Amino acid sequence: MPILTFTSDFGSSDHLVGTVKGEILKLNESFNLIDITHDIIPYNFMQAAYVCRGIFESFPQDTFHLILVNAFDNNRDHLLIAKHHGQYIGLPDNGLVTMILEGRPEEVISIPIPAGMKKSIKNFTGLIIDAFSNILGGMMLHRIGNSSVEILEKNMLRPFYTNQYIEGQILMIDRFMNVVVNITQHDFEEHRRGRKFKIVLLRDAFIEKISEHYADVPEGEKLAFFNQAGFLEIAVNKGYAAPLFGLGEFGAGGGHHHEKRQYYQTVKVFFE
Repeated sequence: MPILTFTSDFGSSDHLVGTVKGEILKLNESFNLIDITHDIIPYNFMQAAYVCRGIFESFPQDTFHLILVNAFDNNRDHLLIAKHHGQYIGLPDNGLVTMILEGRPEEVISIPIPAGMKKSIKNFTGLIIDAFSNILGGMMLHRIGNSSVEILEKNMLRPFYTNQYIEGQILMIDRFMNVVVNITQHDFEEHRRGRKFKIVLLRDAFIEKISEHYADVPEGEKLAFFNQAGFLEIAVNKGYAAPLFGLGEFGAGGGHHHEKRQYYQTVKVFFE
């Protein structure tokens, strides 16, 4: 039974996720559907790329991934099917695929949206699932769509570096109120060069060591560690880091358990 993951920014307050799942199974009932998340913050490409990047290596080859995030970000007349490291990805051509993969996919085709077809989530789903079904039937990508497509490319925001500090953007705040920052362990060590450091959260709140586990600090104490995806994460042992330190993530406003901001809030790591 082929695996199909589903990621979106639809939320869970209405019928849209269920509608898409019904459409998928109506077109190809052989898919084993797995939800990744439907709580991507609208317009937050950084968060979407971070979440989607973390799932691919967890699934076997020939897994299919439907990603409907910021689906109407532009008015392009096609969708994309990409193949990368044995995984198939279907999504709008909005720049997200290059952010997820940190570059162009190994193979990519465009699927035209027929003239006169309404640009809707239901229709986008149908076009992508038809393409996935053709792949399952043994059809090569270049026979399904246009392999000479010029895709829209976007890049992940990179931290800002000087010799004295790194300034990283907050990628997301998880349900435990842990704060994920776009500073990787590789970048951190490369710029640290063995020096002491100070992660500054507030003027009088900072962290001066990297922990391995929550138990490295007493309950209620702050800590920093590199998570499974390799990014810097700030937390409080059995507490809530984001509201404690007034940290927020990019967003479109309202309707969530912490303040939304129209910019990426930053965290600085100073080297001594």
